[in-house]
Amino acid sequence: MPDRRVGPKLRRRVRGSRIGQRSNGPPVKRHGWSIRLSTKGDTMHPQPTVLPEQPRAPRRDVAPPRVLEELLAAADVRLDGARPWDLRVHRSRLYQRVFAGWSLGLGEAYVDGDWDCERLDELFFRLLRTDIESRAVGWGRLRLAIETLRHSRLNLQSRDHAFEVGRRHYDVGNDVFERMLDSRMIYSCAYWARAGDLEQAQADKLELICRKLELQPGQTLLDIGCGWGGLARYAAERHGVTVTGITVSQEQLALARERTAGLPVTLRLQDWREVEGRFDRIVSVGMFEHVGPKNYAAYFDAVRRQLEPGGLFLLHTIGIDVTSARTDPWIDRHVFPYGKLPSALEIAQAVEGRFLIEDWHNFGPDYDRTLMAWAQRFEAGWADLEPRYGERFRRLWRYYLLMCAGFFRSRQGQLWQIVLAGKERPQAYRSVRL
Repeated sequence: MPDRRVGPKLRRRVRGSRIGQRSNGPPVKRHGWSIRLSTKGDTMHPQPTVLPEQPRAPRRDVAPPRVLEELLAAADVRLDGARPWDLRVHRSRLYQRVFAGWSLGLGEAYVDGDWDCERLDELFFRLLRTDIESRAVGWGRLRLAIETLRHSRLNLQSRDHAFEVGRRHYDVGNDVFERMLDSRMIYSCAYWARAGDLEQAQADKLELICRKLELQPGQTLLDIGCGWGGLARYAAERHGVTVTGITVSQEQLALARERTAGLPVTLRLQDWREVEGRFDRIVSVGMFEHVGPKNYAAYFDAVRRQLEPGGLFLLHTIGIDVTSARTDPWIDRHVFPYGKLPSALEIAQAVEGRFLIEDWHNFGPDYDRTLMAWAQRFEAGWADLEPRYGERFRRLWRYYLLMCAGFFRSRQGQLWQIVLAGKERPQAYRSVRL
C-alpha cells in the first residue's frame, strides 16, 4: 500500500537491473495505454483512453485475504472489480508481497505484472485519501517502522550521497525526459492558473518565478538545481540577468550547456554545499526535496551567506500536509533515493532566525495536472523509447507518474513557492500572482 510521503522522481535500479540499462532482448509488448486531457469549463480532467489488451484470467491459487479486501473497501477499491480504479489480480502472490512489503511490495508487484489497473491515478487518490498507511498490517507495519527509524537516525542526504541521486534518476536518459516534458524540459510543477497546455503552464511558472524575484537587467542569479537549464535560459533571455546554475547530474549538465550556449549563463556540476560567491537573487526549484531535515539549517545558512544584502530567495518545493519522519519505501528504492519531503512546520522552524517569510504560495493541485500531462506525453512517445528501455521500465515509470498524481489529488501533497529575505531588506514585498 502506498505511503503518503511520495514525490515525483525515479531510481535507476529495479529489482537488480538498472533503469536506463539497455534491454538485451526484444521488448515485451502488452497493451497500449494513454491519457486524454479534456477541458471542461476552466479545469482539465484526466480521462483514460484504454487500448485493448489480451485478457488474462485472474489466478485464484490463493483466495484474497479478507483483511486486504476490507482495507481496500474502505477506500472504495475492489479486487477484480469492474471500475477503472479497481485492481485486476493476475498472480495471487500479490497478497503475500503486499503484506510483506506494503507500499514497496505493491509497487514491485505492479512492475512485475502481478496486477494491473486502468486508472492508477484514481486508485492512489482513493488509497491516500483514506490514509491507508496508518492501517498497515503484518510485516508491512514493521517495514514502515524500520523506514521511520532509518530516516530519523541517519543523515541520508549527506555530502557523500549528493551525486548519487543524479546518477540514479536524472541520468536515466535525456531521451525519456525530452519526450515527457515541455520544450524547455522543466521537470517541476507547472502553473495552470490561466494555461491550456503544458507548454504554456511551464512558461507561466518561469515568468511567475522571475516576477516574484523582482529580477532586473544586470543582476546575478544563482539557480540551485538548474536541471536542463530551462529557467536559467529564460531568466537570461527575458530578464537580462547573469545566471550561475548548479546540478548533480552529468546528463543534465551536458544538455543544459548546449541549450544555454551564447547566453550569460555558467553551469557547474556541484553540490549546494560547495557554492562560493554572492548573488543578487537565488532560486531553488525542485531540489529541496533532496536536502533532508538534518541539513535544513546548513542549507539556509549557505543561502544566507550567498545572498547579497537586500536580495530575495525563492524556494519552490514539494511539501507534505503533516510532518513525517520517512518517505515512501517504493519511491525511496525505485524513484528518488534518499529523498525527503518537508512539512510547513519543518521549513518554518529552519527559516526562523535566518530569513523573513515574505510570501508563501501553495498550488499543489497543479502538480496533479502536470503529472497527468507528463504521463500522456510519455505514453505518446513510448514507441521511440521502447527498443531502448523495455516494458518493465514503462510499467515502472507509469506507476511513478500516476502514483504521484494521486498523491497530489488527495491533497496530502503540496507545492509551495516561498519568497524569503533578510531582515535588512527595508522595502515591503508585494506578493505576485499571474
